[in-house]
Amino acid sequence: MASHRSPDGGTTGGPTPPEASSAPARSRLVLGTLILVAAVANLPLAVANVALPDIGRAFDATQTQLDLVAVGYSLGLAASVLWLGAVGDRYGRKLLLLVGVLLSLPAGLAAAWAPSIQVLVLARIVGGLAAGMAYPTTLSLITALWSGPGRTRAIALWSAIGGALSALGPLVAGVLLEHYWWGSVFLVTLPLIAIAVPLTVRLVPSHVHETDEPVDNLGGMLSVVVVATLVLAINFAGSPDAATLVASLAVVGVAALIGFVLRQRRTPNPLYDLHLAGRRIFWVAACAGIIVFGSLMGAMFIGQQFLQNVLGYSTVEAGAAILPAALFMVLIAPRSARLVEARGARVTLLVGYAFVLAGFVTMVALWEKGAHYWQVGLAYALVGAGVGFAGTPASHALTGSVPVTRAGMASGTADLQRDLGGAIMQSILGVLLTAGYASAFSGLIAGSPEADQVSAQVEAQLTKSFASAADTAEQYPQYTDQIVAAARQSFVDGQHWAFLAGIVSVLIGGALVFFLFPKPDDEQRLLEAYRAEDAAAADPTG
Repeated sequence: MASHRSPDGGTTGGPTPPEASSAPARSRLVLGTLILVAAVANLPLAVANVALPDIGRAFDATQTQLDLVAVGYSLGLAASVLWLGAVGDRYGRKLLLLVGVLLSLPAGLAAAWAPSIQVLVLARIVGGLAAGMAYPTTLSLITALWSGPGRTRAIALWSAIGGALSALGPLVAGVLLEHYWWGSVFLVTLPLIAIAVPLTVRLVPSHVHETDEPVDNLGGMLSVVVVATLVLAINFAGSPDAATLVASLAVVGVAALIGFVLRQRRTPNPLYDLHLAGRRIFWVAACAGIIVFGSLMGAMFIGQQFLQNVLGYSTVEAGAAILPAALFMVLIAPRSARLVEARGARVTLLVGYAFVLAGFVTMVALWEKGAHYWQVGLAYALVGAGVGFAGTPASHALTGSVPVTRAGMASGTADLQRDLGGAIMQSILGVLLTAGYASAFSGLIAGSPEADQVSAQVEAQLTKSFASAADTAEQYPQYTDQIVAAARQSFVDGQHWAFLAGIVSVLIGGALVFFLFPKPDDEQRLLEAYRAEDAAAADPTG
């Protein structure tokens, strides 16, 4: 039977009881270091989006190549977290943390000075792999080092500040692009890396509750294929000429998923314990987190385009507009932790869902042409508050419902909430935005007195995207104002389709939590039953 190492490097016969209240020495410094490492992994997620127009001009890149630049980081991160989380559980979380932070340095440098678009895409994927080593490991260490109410508060700060830093990415990138070349956005983490490495070496304990079980490397490879094909298929689903590619990815992904499930059921040391994943607290929290974090990423994805295309904001102004979301995530997180302890994860998740729902309703009602900033900031603040409330119980439920030796599995799932949630919601909202925009613009053309003068080729360009319509408007200066005005109105109509889909997804997630996540008393009984089951499984005399 497997044992695990204690903080001083020895071994014990069973896991430390999660309910025992404990914290590491110099706990504030340790937590600050782990949050700093999370920032190294989080900041690069969204910075490429702001720089895509400059990258496209620098390399004369196709839209597909630009999409790969944008998704490459999330692809490397999402595909690797489950496997690397298990590697950290077995061979040392601190070592994996340091390797991830150090690897992010050459990845960032290669991206900043990439000689070709292919090298840039590869550098983004490698950067995501580095983040896959570092980011989920920070949550694993929090789970292993803290217990009781202290763990809840630590996770709250980790979740809120991590989400806030992701929201700050576009602002930082916009400021850099005002003064430097496109590659500068990939260097934002260099000062943080220089600080994080020595702090990690000095402060973070080694070998904390790590398992001695072998790593399921075959399962790890299958998990990479499953997640990678899913992320790529979702991102290419909106491309009209990529049907064959999407179908091929789907076939490979389904085959890999079947192989992964069979492997996990048959191997004595599974990478992803399906029995643990089937626990009600775990899987409901995982689904709830995917929708919540995906809603934030989807709102930022649509919002950046709305602010720049419709309201005419600069990249810096558009990035700054997201600040209310970041601010409220940080402000709400401590209150979320207290609410979890007082009322349980279910109530806290539902409060978060209510705020996210109010944010999307505000976007549908108020985000129109000529909208004032307070209308934009209000919606972002509501969504940020919702993520601040829901992020803590989602992560806390994942880590609290598995044994500490499986912290890597729980933290990998928590990371997948953000990456897969963002990919899914951005893709769904993006497809609906594109369809709604094209439908609205076609309707405006059909109702125009000059409809018979618009050729099929010109109409295709006008309905393709807002950027395409803006380029077309420059070719017909006598109609520039009319075309731009129609494009803005069509974009608003299209984003209404997207935000309505966001409302539906939030309602589905809220219903899932309301009906299936256990109430506080039942939650405590289930957690106690899980701990007893895990203790019995770890006790060689049981």
